[in-house]
Amino acid sequence: MHIHNLYADENGESHFRDVEVDWAKDQGHSQLSERIPATGIIFRRTAGDYNLDWHRAPRRQYIVNLDAAVQVRASDGEVRIIKAGEIFLVEDTYGKGHLSAAVDGEERHSLFIPIE
Repeated sequence: MHIHNLYADENGESHFRDVEVDWAKDQGHSQLSERIPATGIIFRRTAGDYNLDWHRAPRRQYIVNLDAAVQVRASDGEVRIIKAGEIFLVEDTYGKGHLSAAVDGEERHSLFIPIE
């Protein structure tokens, strides 16, 4: 399972990297990761004309796109479209931050899962 990870380096520049989930348990018909502590869940609906200027993540959190994509630009210039069903971990809580925008004018529903 693939996770897009957006983080800030020591100079505050945001970058993407790819993280793969480590499977801790194989049940034959499925695999499980280790339990990851979380502090809650936030449901979010984002308008189809969403286009947010430079901002930092308010906290370390997983974001799970349920039904539409989001375009995210790191401060190093890399742009990724994170599609429906994909997961990203935002950790750029300091520094320059990132841009984010709706894709194809679609309203997006997502889950925020804070991990602090």
